[in-house]
Amino acid sequence: LAYILAKDSALCPRWSVLCWPYLEEFVEDYEPTKADSYRKKVVLDGEEVQIDILDTAGQEDYAAIRDNYFRSGEGFLLVFSITEHESFTATAEFREQILRVKAEEDKIPLLVVGNKSDLEERRQVPIEEARSKAEEWGVQYVETSAKTRANVDKVFFDLMREIRAKKMSENKDKNGKKSSKNKKSFKERCCLL
Repeated sequence: LAYILAKDSALCPRWSVLCWPYLEEFVEDYEPTKADSYRKKVVLDGEEVQIDILDTAGQEDYAAIRDNYFRSGEGFLLVFSITEHESFTATAEFREQILRVKAEEDKIPLLVVGNKSDLEERRQVPIEEARSKAEEWGVQYVETSAKTRANVDKVFFDLMREIRAKKMSENKDKNGKKSSKNKKSFKERCCLL
């Protein structure tokens, strides 16, 4: 499973929660780069799966690189800081980029994630506004705290389940089309005398 974290790194620095599969500690001062990637095997509902996580930089300088990442991604976490309204606004831009790059796909596994829920006193994005936007997009909204680890596992596992469900649905569709093709080709080969 390959999934992408997309956010404006100037407004929502590297989501420390990205280190979820690797570190059990909160990284207070994280230096942003173009992108960071991680690979890890995890157990999802009793099944071992390998995940590839790519944390993208939000800078416009890296838009072309980001498009390539989006093209290969199977699922996306649109992350913003609840303490920076501008980072919330940027999620719409990232979503549009993802939809543009993955235009051929019907349902793209995606979650909207409001990080820094431990800083409620500094909240600039009302929870109702974030929920409303996620509902408009037909996706789940979850608030997390990288510092307290609240809902950190939830967002990763929820996204992995969405990716798995999509893959199963696609395989089912492909198998259905194959079998109908096979039936059709069988009928074409069959000659009644």
